Amino acid sequence: MSLLDIYWLALRNLRQSKLRATLTTSGVVIGVAVIISMISFGLGLQRDALSRFQNLDGLSEIHVFGSTLFSLAAKQQQANSRTPQPATQQTAGGEFVPDYIPERSLDDRALEEIAQIPGVVYVKPHINFSAYARSNNHTVMETFRGAPVPDPSSRLKSYAAGSMISSPDVDEVVVTQSFIRRFGYAKIADAVGQTVEIMDVPGGKDDASDPTPDDLVVARTYRIVGVLAEDPGGNRFRGLAAPSNIYLPLDAARSWKEEHPDPLSRVALRLARKNGTVSRNQRVTFTTAVVRVNDPIQMQAVRTRLSQLGFGSFSFVDEFKQIRSIFLIINSALALLGGISLLVASLGITNTMLMSTFERTREIGIMKAIGAEEWEIKQIFFVEASVIGLVGGILGALLAWGVDALANRLAYRFILQPQGVDYLEFFHLPPALWICAVALALLVSMLAAFYPTARAARVDPVTALRHDSLSIYTI
Repeated sequence: MSLLDIYWLALRNLRQSKLRATLTTSGVVIGVAVIISMISFGLGLQRDALSRFQNLDGLSEIHVFGSTLFSLAAKQQQANSRTPQPATQQTAGGEFVPDYIPERSLDDRALEEIAQIPGVVYVKPHINFSAYARSNNHTVMETFRGAPVPDPSSRLKSYAAGSMISSPDVDEVVVTQSFIRRFGYAKIADAVGQTVEIMDVPGGKDDASDPTPDDLVVARTYRIVGVLAEDPGGNRFRGLAAPSNIYLPLDAARSWKEEHPDPLSRVALRLARKNGTVSRNQRVTFTTAVVRVNDPIQMQAVRTRLSQLGFGSFSFVDEFKQIRSIFLIINSALALLGGISLLVASLGITNTMLMSTFERTREIGIMKAIGAEEWEIKQIFFVEASVIGLVGGILGALLAWGVDALANRLAYRFILQPQGVDYLEFFHLPPALWICAVALALLVSMLAAFYPTARAARVDPVTALRHDSLSIYTI
């Protein structure tokens, strides 16, 4: 018996029992559709979380820590050991925690060394300060942050009005829409071209008490050149750099920070210079910086080099590994629940094949009597089960694709769009998923047909020829 004859016999048998084959195939269709939809939902959530991290620079940036003035003053750095010590304490304010206790301070030379590490795109130091700002006849305490010009991070890319600071040495600032609201501007565009004045105590004198707005004089004046666009969820969580309402050139922020140190920092600097940990001409203006890598794959190599240089670091990749572990558990649970429906479908295939074996006992006996081998009998039933599994798997994948596409559209239309959120795929169906699902349906179908096929191959031709089709139902 040729393979073509075997395939023809299998298809003929399925056509003769159309209703039974259709119902069995429908069970496979539903089982495959359920398992694909449940797994695609977990993959959609994971993909959305990953894309949010990527869009917010979370997977491409490293938060670098250097020694603070206070640790330098107290000689807390491990000067006699080059082995980085793991950090066990959280930073003040519940912020990012470095992997190692920093041994060196972040200065210009250190930034140049970090910038030379292979895979580093840029290094951006953190310089921020708080001061009274006056604009539009409003005086409010605000946080200022220095930004390199041009700034390669995504935080300062999109503008609702105006543009980025033109050059590093101009008196220009970029503000957020929160600044617009706090300072009473009627429209976003009204702020562009207006001024922001940084206020200071008269003559720069140091008063132990906090000055009131009436005691202040204008120290510096900047022109507003841009208003940042605001994401639906706000643009305050983008990358590892802390947010601010006013961004000014990095050199201007550094100059102000050095000219207006707080009393504790002045004492710490004097102690650090006294004990020799900071030289007379060395400036310690910042203690943290953001390093961006051109490929997340190089993240670990860059962090290893940073620890060798004596700096601590933090990356969201550490947190994301835990998130991926959680998603792996969720996806496994969803696949297990979806697999139950496919298991039920496999029982239907087993039942269909057994009934086919009982009904065709006489036919099997005739085939074996005229010389059919056991493997040929087995192959006929395996082909029948394979056709049911393959057709059911393909139709189930198409059904899951349609259901997932409809669910994504409905979720966007009635949930995301009213909130002003961009389109998201709650159900993500990659080609590998439906290919694996079809292959799984084919495999389960063949496994489900294993016992009926073995039973059919063991039919004794003499016994089978003595029974007509009516006696089969008494087995």
